[in-house]
Parts: sequence; structure tokens; C-alpha cells
Amino acid sequence: MKSFTRLGVALLCAMAFGAQADVNVGVTLSATGPAASLGIPEKNTIALMPKTIGGQKINYIVLDDASDTTAAVSNTRKLISENKVDIVLGSTVTPNSLAMIDVVAEEKVPMISMAASARIVEPMDAKRKWVFKTPQNDIMMSLAIAEHMAANGVKSVGFIGFSDAYGEGWFQEFTKAADLKKVKIVANERYGRSDTSVTGQTLKLISARPDAILIAGSGTPAALPQKTLKERGYTGKIYQTHGVANADFLRVGGKDVEGTLLPSGPMLVASQLPDSHPVKKSAKAYVEAYEAANGKGSVSTFGGHAWDAGLIMSAAIPVALKSAQPGTPAFRSALRDALEGVKNVAGAHGIFTMSPTDHLGLDQRARVMVKIENGTWKYQPQD
Repeated sequence: MKSFTRLGVALLCAMAFGAQADVNVGVTLSATGPAASLGIPEKNTIALMPKTIGGQKINYIVLDDASDTTAAVSNTRKLISENKVDIVLGSTVTPNSLAMIDVVAEEKVPMISMAASARIVEPMDAKRKWVFKTPQNDIMMSLAIAEHMAANGVKSVGFIGFSDAYGEGWFQEFTKAADLKKVKIVANERYGRSDTSVTGQTLKLISARPDAILIAGSGTPAALPQKTLKERGYTGKIYQTHGVANADFLRVGGKDVEGTLLPSGPMLVASQLPDSHPVKKSAKAYVEAYEAANGKGSVSTFGGHAWDAGLIMSAAIPVALKSAQPGTPAFRSALRDALEGVKNVAGAHGIFTMSPTDHLGLDQRARVMVKIENGTWKYQPQD
């Protein structure tokens, strides 16, 4: 009887262990709505992520937040409370990601965002200690733009950006970069992601007579101000942010976006990079994996941010497994600590080295300047 009891206890323990063995990854993305051109390649990339890490099965639960902040928060709560996820990946855009911070911090679940604003991870505090992100910070890309402007004779610039956290964050960071490079901002306008007209804002920009205009938008909605500027006869240089680096922007913008200058992660022009570039090999690995699954020319930098989130997660999970079992608060805490300890992970957009004060972990190797020529992306070597 005693041996039977011991066997029963052992079986129960094995069953309990098995129930905890899977790592549950919750994902909320903007696969529909204004940010769909960003969220769809991210969703496609989740399908390419490993199904086992460190000997543990990985379950991905993917939800669509429709580019809506309220839905992103609701999805996050559902993933944590109902699906018992160990980590949250998402969301696609800055407003959604900022709104999710309170939830993951309260529940003590680590989160890796695929949105750009530095405010997602800065300033570091008790809430943001649970949050990481993969896209380059606005200041890094702002400096790339301001440096290019200064080197190409631009003395004055007009600014138009989204009327939300993305546009505001970009204005704040670009203002610092422009001041550093002695480029004067002579106009500052805003518009909504779902707006269908920006004629009034465009006329104000043109009347300020800037040498160049920076459009701080993302996805296909960023094409609207540029098309309107062209219709109204603006002939100065036009810059965009890395938020437009996908094929849908080229398709919607058409001839009106020819000549556009923008900073980007190296992945966008991976095949054009010199062999000496430290990110070329890892960037090409993602491009090849994505296009093998989705067709040649289908790859997007936004999917690359999801890929990098997966690489960072994959580096951290084996470390966390050494001290705790998935499905427990101890594992989620250990996973957070392991993410913060990630070193020299080569991704699609750069080399990631996290720290307690840096939950992005990228340096200047994570940016290049690109020009739109003949409907495609052209690498601009730095002098």
C-alpha cells in the first residue's frame, strides 16, 4: 500500500510538473485598423518563432487590438488572467504600449514592446522595470535625420506628426537633435492617424518656407501629408521616420514618396550593406526566413522588431528556467531578470545588450540612412 501511495504521489507530481512545463507567450498586435501595415508583418513573424526553447514547449496566444488603446489593455488583462501567460509581446504602436505598462507592472509579467517611443522604457521606474522594447529610440533616429540635414545644407525644417504619443515623442526628441545640429524648426503641426485631409496643416508648413519637412508618422497614414505637400507644390527635401519602412507605405505613397529620406534599421537594406557591417548576417537571416514563408519582397522592418523580441525572449527563457518553473510568479520574475541580463544578441535591427538602466540595449549600429529611389529602398553610405 505504501509503495502504491508513493507511486500515486509521484504521478501527481509529474502531472503537476507537466501542467507547468509549457511557457505561455501572450501577444497583442495591431493586425487591423490604422496600424495594420505594421501589425500584419509582426503577426506573420510570430508564426516563425520557435515552438520549443530550452527544452520547453512554447505556446503563443495571439490577439488583435485593432490599433486601439482600450483593446490593447483589455487583451493584456485577458492574456494574463485567462491564459496565464509568462510574458507579453506587444503592442505594435506607442499609445497602446504605454497603456499596457500599468497592467503588466501590476501583475508582474514582463513585456517586450514592438513600438518605438523611448517613453515606453524611460525614465526607468518601478513600473518600467517590467517593460522592454526592440525598436530604435526616437532620439537615435532623430540624430540620424538631423545629422543628414546638417550635412546636406538644411538650415530650417517644418514638422508634422501624429497627434498622439508617437508624434509628440518625436517632436521632443527631434527638437533636441535639431538644436544640436543648428537646424531651426520653423513650423510644428499635428494630424490624426485616421484623418483624410491635412490641407490646412500643409499650407501652414509651406508658408513657413522650410528647407525640409519631417513627417513623424508610421505606416500608411504617414503618406497623407507627403502626398498633400506634393499636390501643393512643395519642392524641398522630405524626411520620414523609421515608422514608414514597409512596402505598404511605398504602395500607398507611389510617385509622391520618391526621394524621401529616412533612418531605418539595417534590416531594410540588409543585402546592400557592406560585408563588414555587424548586423548584416543576422538581418539577412530574418529576411530569408520571412520571405521563405511569405514570398519574396514581403519582408518589413516592423516584422523585424517582432523577430528581435523573439530572439531576446529566446535568450532569456533558458536562464529563467534554471531557477523556476513556467506558470509561476517566480518564473515571471526570473524571466524579467534574465531579459535585463541579455548580452550581445544579434538581431534583425542591431546588437542587443540590456542592463538595469537600459531596456532597449541598442547602439548606433542599429541605424542607417535610406532613400526611396524607383519605388524601393536605397542604402545611403555615411561619409
